[in-house]
Amino acid sequence: MKFIKDLSDGDRVADIYMCKQRISAVTKNGKNYLSIILQDKTGIIDAKVWDPSSPGIADFEPMDYIDVMGDVSMFNGSLQMSIKRIRVCREGEYNPSDYLPTSSRDIEEMYSELLAIVGRTKNEYLKALLTDLFVNDADFIKAFKFSSAAKSVHHGFVGGLLEHTLSVATMCEYYAKHYPMLKRDLLVTAALCHDIGKIRELDAFPLNDYSDEGNLLGHIVMGSEMVGERIRKIPRFPKILENELKHCIIAHHGEYEFGSPKKPALMEAMALNMADNLDAKMETFKELIEANASQEWLGFQRVMDSNVRMTRMPE
Repeated sequence: MKFIKDLSDGDRVADIYMCKQRISAVTKNGKNYLSIILQDKTGIIDAKVWDPSSPGIADFEPMDYIDVMGDVSMFNGSLQMSIKRIRVCREGEYNPSDYLPTSSRDIEEMYSELLAIVGRTKNEYLKALLTDLFVNDADFIKAFKFSSAAKSVHHGFVGGLLEHTLSVATMCEYYAKHYPMLKRDLLVTAALCHDIGKIRELDAFPLNDYSDEGNLLGHIVMGSEMVGERIRKIPRFPKILENELKHCIIAHHGEYEFGSPKKPALMEAMALNMADNLDAKMETFKELIEANASQEWLGFQRVMDSNVRMTRMPE
């Protein structure tokens, strides 16, 4: 099998992929076509069927495993596949593990590192909250380990939410040492909880698409609500601490146009926003480079709002 990360401009493809998304559309000239997202464990690729009435195009649905034949080309800085043939595969023709993108890091190892961060928390109320979530709640832990951190932009793989959260929390621990005015336990608790709403915002793999609740509310609102639900079970949890923790969570996107209900008003909220943004941007760059290893210039990238290039610094 040729994985999506190994595809390049000019390739002729004849292989099995999972259909993550299927949309019927119409060109400017009024011709019907299909817009498809194909997925394997290494990533996704945009694909088009320009002649869906062709006898070589079998009827298929999202989440089907499909045997496709097509050509790969570069379009607007990204690879795209033009599909000429589709056949729906039978069970046994494919290995499902080849089609779920998974963190390159060991999930249990990462979770042990996360628990060590929880263990360094001194504030009794915040420690109780983190223990309730990350130690005592088996259902939450299972979902948290399996979830992605995004639909596609960054950490969009099994274990992605854990990997991103651990990275952000680790940076926040460093920030707290470098800037002693920061309240370490507040900042790190906010880092560990900032994206927990994503276990509800995104459906589980292989779908990994926005749930109805996710589309209506979003992970920031849901995460704040989830923290509030847990806090109500902890006797005498200080209201001011609850409000400061929730503020860090709801302000972690930093700007209104990025979906933040509030802008950071606390040092800890600002630090969390910076750590979250840095980890997301670095992972986005990493995934771009891995997906386009043969290219130097990677084209305009909306997330960075820039035309980006691989570094050429000599060894």
